[in-house]
Amino acid sequence: MGIKDQSPMQTKIRRSYDNTIIHNIFIFNRSGICFYGKYFTDYFTIEKNLVSPFITALMSFSKEMIGKGFKTIEMGDVKIVIFEKGQINYSVLCDSSENDLFLGDIIFEINKRLRAYINKNKINIDAEIVYDSKLIEIIDNIIDDTLSSEFDLKSEQKILEYLKEIILIDEIDGIILLTNRGKVIYSSYNKLDLKNFMKEVDFRVKIFNNSILKLFYTFKDKRFIFSEYVQNTYFLILVFDSYVKFGMAEHYLTQIVNSVKKLILS
Repeated sequence: MGIKDQSPMQTKIRRSYDNTIIHNIFIFNRSGICFYGKYFTDYFTIEKNLVSPFITALMSFSKEMIGKGFKTIEMGDVKIVIFEKGQINYSVLCDSSENDLFLGDIIFEINKRLRAYINKNKINIDAEIVYDSKLIEIIDNIIDDTLSSEFDLKSEQKILEYLKEIILIDEIDGIILLTNRGKVIYSSYNKLDLKNFMKEVDFRVKIFNNSILKLFYTFKDKRFIFSEYVQNTYFLILVFDSYVKFGMAEHYLTQIVNSVKKLILS
C-alpha cells in the first residue's frame, strides 16, 4: 500500500522503480531478528528468518577477525549490500550492477522515517520478537514512497523523449542517463548490455561523482565514451564506435548537454 500521490497529474508523475534491480529488502535488529521483508521480484524467494541471522553472524565474525564490518557479499550477478544504522540493519539483495550510492540514499531515507516512527511509538527494536500491528504497513508506505520519487513531467519526461530521438544518430552507439548518485533512469541498451556496461564503468561514476566536469574512457573493444555532469543533477554518458573522431564525439556531447540544460529550465 503506497502513500497516495496528491499532486496534479498534468504536472507530476511518479518515477516507477521497475527499473531498479532490487530483489528484496530485509530489516533486522542487532541480534538478527528480522521484523520486515519485502520482495520486489520472484527471482529469489529467501526466507528472511534464515538470512538475517546468517548475515548477523558474518558481521560479528568480520568485526572480531579484522576489526571492522563488511558491506557487500558478491555472488555472481547479484550481491547483498548491508547497511548498519545503529540498532537497525538493512540487507538489500540486488543485481551486481546496482549503484551502492543510490542504494545508500534509499536506505538513508527509509531509516530516517522508520526511526521517527519507532521513537514516536516507543517500539523496542532489540526485543526477541518485534511486533507492531501497524509497523509493516508503515514500512511498506515508506519504501514505496522512497523508491517512487516524483519528477517533473514537463522537464525530465521531455529529456527522456529527446534522448530516444538522439539515439537514431548513426555515430552514437548508446546513451545512458543517470542521476547524480548513479541511478540509471534511461538507457538505449537492453538490460543485459546495460549490466555489462555498468560493471565496467560504474566504479568510475562513484569515484568521480560530481568532482569533474567530463569523463573519457576507452573500452577493450575500442568503443569509447564521453560523459559529463549536467547541472549537478544528471550524469550523461555517450558511447561511440571506434571509427568516430574524438572531435565529432565531443561536439555531440556538447550539443546534447546544452539541449538537456534547456529542457531542465523549460
